[in-house]
Amino acid sequence: MENNNSQTTHLTLNQLQADVDQWIKEIGVRYFSEMTNLAVLVEEVGELSRLMARTYGDQSFKKGESKEAIPGEIGDILFVLTCLSNQMGLSLEDCIQQTLQKNTLRDKDRHKNNPKLTSQSQ
Repeated sequence: MENNNSQTTHLTLNQLQADVDQWIKEIGVRYFSEMTNLAVLVEEVGELSRLMARTYGDQSFKKGESKEAIPGEIGDILFVLTCLSNQMGLSLEDCIQQTLQKNTLRDKDRHKNNPKLTSQSQ
């Protein structure tokens, strides 16, 4: 995101949650139910999966599809995930901090010792 001074501004996860909440209240009328948002999240992940299969997998694109739609699909996923976090009163910053701590403890040496990841021949 660029401001008028040509300085890059960064959106924190807390600001993202506030911005999405404001958008919902001003434009979206109200949040969909949590179950509806979960279904929408799964749908959006499916749309990203379809594009990934065509971009990086063996499938070919259908008419009207292109890899240029991938950023929009990732944005859709992040938007719905943010809605769910807001609805459940969860901080995305806290969620990712907890996940990073969990993964660090669990996988401290796991990936370093994985020959599939350290091998040059892939």
